[in-house]
Amino acid sequence: MARGGSVLLAALVVDSVGNGMFLPLSLLFFTRITDVPLSLIGLLVSLAGVLTLPVPLLAGRLADRVGPLPLVVGAQLAQGLGFLWYGQVSGPVGIFLASGLIAVGVRFFWSCIFTAVADFADAAESSRSKDSWFGLATMTRTAGLAVGGLITAVAVTSDGYRAVAYGSAACLLLAGVAIAFGVRAPRRPPEPGEEVGYRTMLRDRPFLSFAGLNTVFAGTSMMLALGLPVFVADGLGGPSWLAPVVLVGNTVLLTLLTAPVVRRLAPYRRTRVLIGAAALWAAWCFVFAALGSGQLAWVIPVLLAGTALFTAAELAHAPIAMALATALSPPAARGRYLASFQYSFTVAGLIAPAFFTTLFEVRHWLPWLVLGLLNMLAALAVHRLERIVPALALRLSA
Repeated sequence: MARGGSVLLAALVVDSVGNGMFLPLSLLFFTRITDVPLSLIGLLVSLAGVLTLPVPLLAGRLADRVGPLPLVVGAQLAQGLGFLWYGQVSGPVGIFLASGLIAVGVRFFWSCIFTAVADFADAAESSRSKDSWFGLATMTRTAGLAVGGLITAVAVTSDGYRAVAYGSAACLLLAGVAIAFGVRAPRRPPEPGEEVGYRTMLRDRPFLSFAGLNTVFAGTSMMLALGLPVFVADGLGGPSWLAPVVLVGNTVLLTLLTAPVVRRLAPYRRTRVLIGAAALWAAWCFVFAALGSGQLAWVIPVLLAGTALFTAAELAHAPIAMALATALSPPAARGRYLASFQYSFTVAGLIAPAFFTTLFEVRHWLPWLVLGLLNMLAALAVHRLERIVPALALRLSA
């Protein structure tokens, strides 16, 4: 029987406060405490991240063998130690090694946390569905990231860069200890002959198709934070306060509404919810593509209305996509499947910056138009995918 659901959610809040504190300083930090040039810092941090790309494959196999919770704890401890190391870094080697340690921890965490939540939901006495648990996890992490960002905004005004690193370390270490001692999620032992490996997964057409389609959705979900500041400043000639206000409003709504929205979506098939999310994202993109510089009196209200469409899509997509991926994963290989599913977010993260900047330099409306069309195509593809998805995986209550 699972126990410690409130501890798990609280630990996710603390974890994301720590990550949220450091996220705004990911590159700026080393320029303030070392003499290493910014271009070299970016290269070292990127290289450390690229070298960890194979980690999910290992993490998924280990999660199926030893369970995901020990790996989640280990990932948080690794990140905590990495942030402690950040405060002592003085040169390129230290930047690379400390960044690599944190990157490994991040990869392990995201490769295993959703398997841990799914295992907890299976073993919990609560009547909540996996969709609801994923919704709560999303809500708590979003809240933590927002709080962490606010703490950093205050800390850096007093040149407290090392204090931010040490604060992030404390949060990650505390979250790891809390989960290690306060959370239990026993796994159902596999049935005889139920073991499934990566070869079987590579022949699993519904799962692989959905993972591929989710790359479009994952990239779209990143595009507001990635593209809005540049779009407002260079595409619309808007005030400097507009993009931060819009992003904060989006975060607040995600924090408050994710769990209630998931409950309201319970009667609908997961694929239909994702089709709806894609349609909302497409509408958001087309609204942004129609905006131009000047006449801010009407541009700003339309921008806010368009962002509301984005927020509505994100509320539906984040928990439902993970729940569908989980439902498509055989229980004996859930760790490997969900770790591999994270590659849809990884690939999207690698493509999204180049996608936006390349198209934006041609025309400020072009990335939004192309992204909207991609979401329309993805919605049609999900509708076709519905034909081969097992019936039980379509139900939000599964």
